[in-house]
Amino acid sequence: MNNIYYISWDLIEDFLRSSFEKLGVPKEDAVICADVLMESDKRGIESHGINRFKTIYIDRIKLGIQNPVTNFEVLKETETTAVVDGHDGMGMVIAYKSMKMAIEKAKLYGMGMVATRNSSHYGIAGYYATMATKEGMIGITGTNARPSIAPTFGVENMLGTNPLTFGIPTNEEFPFILDCATSITQRGKIEYYSRMGKDTPEGMVIGEDGNPMTNSKEILEFLTNGKAALSPLGGIGEELAGYKGYGYATVVEILSSALQSGNYLKMLNGIDEQGKNTPYHLGHFFIAINTNAFLGEEVFKKTATSILRELRSSKLSPHEKRIYTAGEKEYLCYLQRKDTGVPVGESVQKDLISVRNELKLPHVFPFEANKL
Repeated sequence: MNNIYYISWDLIEDFLRSSFEKLGVPKEDAVICADVLMESDKRGIESHGINRFKTIYIDRIKLGIQNPVTNFEVLKETETTAVVDGHDGMGMVIAYKSMKMAIEKAKLYGMGMVATRNSSHYGIAGYYATMATKEGMIGITGTNARPSIAPTFGVENMLGTNPLTFGIPTNEEFPFILDCATSITQRGKIEYYSRMGKDTPEGMVIGEDGNPMTNSKEILEFLTNGKAALSPLGGIGEELAGYKGYGYATVVEILSSALQSGNYLKMLNGIDEQGKNTPYHLGHFFIAINTNAFLGEEVFKKTATSILRELRSSKLSPHEKRIYTAGEKEYLCYLQRKDTGVPVGESVQKDLISVRNELKLPHVFPFEANKL
């Protein structure tokens, strides 16, 4: 059984911040890291929220493959562009500062783009696209990642899940946020399936024998040793247009490495020649487009909103209840969870207690009345 408990946002925020600070993350950076993780859970994206707090961030800091103090170095800069080196610091901090720089350039010159190298996992890409929409701008971001996706007709994991993310401001209570991997699913989702004791749906993962795999625990092991790979958007082969997902994943890989002379493909494995863990040296890119540099923010929002509303009001399938546009379900999830707090299953409960005890923090969680 996976007993779900809800933790208040105030409690989990204080715990996340305190944990990061205990491991050497500066206070102002810990605030950013905690906010990115919580935003993921607020939007219902459990695969990138506190489910990964220990394994992706805490454990990597302790292993010495991610620096708690982020050295954000600008290598080259023009009025509209910049190349940044994150020196393997906190990916959320590097990404936040990079998108902020892109936004500031867009305020002055209409557009801004920042290419980043030597970073680490930056959480949900939609967080940074949303930074732009809050300024009335279009936000675009992408990142490469450790190899997970096989090229169409291949079985070797070569490309990362490589999200290509767009944020578009609207006149509604929520922006249009398209935040998704270029694979059918991402490794974090399979980690979530494994923690919940569920199989991965058939077609999402291909084994080295060319056949689909569904055992979530086995998939995670085989993804690590190269005996399995995620399928690109569209699926295995060409029949369902898997080549499209493969192509988009390649675009993100190039933009996340070529502009900044960063690492790519197998260089992002996180394992050295002796089999030891090393920093991932990820690359990202961030684009901000100022709608006022065209016909104005209000003109843009009016048209964008009209398009989205017409889509949602179009003829509905008799088997469905309603049509959504990107970002809407996440907003509805936020409305539900803003008062209930963040849901955590047994696996994450154990992670939180483990980190709390190791770091000697005073926090007490509501699920502790039920002895684990």
